[in-house]
Amino acid sequence: MSEKTAQMKQEFLSKLENVADMASLDALRVEYLGKNGLITGLLKEMKNLSVEEKKTFGQEVNILKNEATDAITTKIEEMKKAEIEKEINSMPDIDITAPANLDRGSYHPITLVQRECEEIFRSMGFHIEDYSEIVTDYECFEALNIPKHHPARDMQDTYYLENGQLLKSHTSAAQNAIYKKYKDALINDGVPIKAIFPGRCFRNEATDANHENTFFQMEGVMVDKNISISNLIFFMKTMLSEVFKKDVKVRLRPGFFPFVEPGFELDINCLICGGEGCPSCKHSGWLELCPCGMIHPEVLRAGGIDPEEYTGFAFGLGLTRLVMMRYGVKDIRDLNSGSLKTLSQFTDDK
Repeated sequence: MSEKTAQMKQEFLSKLENVADMASLDALRVEYLGKNGLITGLLKEMKNLSVEEKKTFGQEVNILKNEATDAITTKIEEMKKAEIEKEINSMPDIDITAPANLDRGSYHPITLVQRECEEIFRSMGFHIEDYSEIVTDYECFEALNIPKHHPARDMQDTYYLENGQLLKSHTSAAQNAIYKKYKDALINDGVPIKAIFPGRCFRNEATDANHENTFFQMEGVMVDKNISISNLIFFMKTMLSEVFKKDVKVRLRPGFFPFVEPGFELDINCLICGGEGCPSCKHSGWLELCPCGMIHPEVLRAGGIDPEEYTGFAFGLGLTRLVMMRYGVKDIRDLNSGSLKTLSQFTDDK
């Protein structure tokens, strides 16, 4: 190595040794390796050298550049490691055998009710499934007998993404995938399809005491031979009586949903006002809780199931509204408020 490159290497290493922080290290990197850095500047001096001298000197400069780069990389790792060790050493000692502070947090009311419903349906032989919050148009609409330009789409003010996908506006978007997942066991082994799939849904709605743009539902389906509406009513009443620990007054009225035929609205007598009427139930005494019905033949067919041989029911339980009834929450917006003071008063000891 020539005297010039050797001297620059020594100066660089001396400065590198005295670097105390990342900012100084970056400044040193720019000083020597930047576009106008000292090492880069050595190459500009090659124009006055002979061809043989240029070859030798160029190799020396490249070696110096690589050594400087490696030294800086090593220094960065050393400083990061030292910073981590410093942070670890500054942490207070923690006694891992000490009892946990259980007052630091609590489960959200929706989480509590969802888990309770899951246990109830699990005890009745239902699978618990999960599904994406971002779905395709086919999953959310077309597979549910809602083709493009169908007026039923106007019932759901949907959030569309730039890539053509959308935020699911109902948990029914998972139905097609569930049928395809379990249809072989149904057809080949005679095992009924019994599944629930809770999840968060999104609609561009004007908010009030009973409506939110982000809410939770729990979809449920059962498919087998000779399934009827009486099966649907049985499972719904069983679930509600378990959640509220008493018989709950419900009513079934006709409702239109393209993916069920016939379709119903299952309403629950408002437990906040006792049926007298309040803002939570729109002063009707009833709260729409569970759109449901017999699965439409086209929906079964889209899932690979022969509707001539199998029937089934589906329901979309409003988990958020169920929580309102369970805990007496008068305004649905409280559940998404993020207010610990508000939410903690509805929390059970679970």
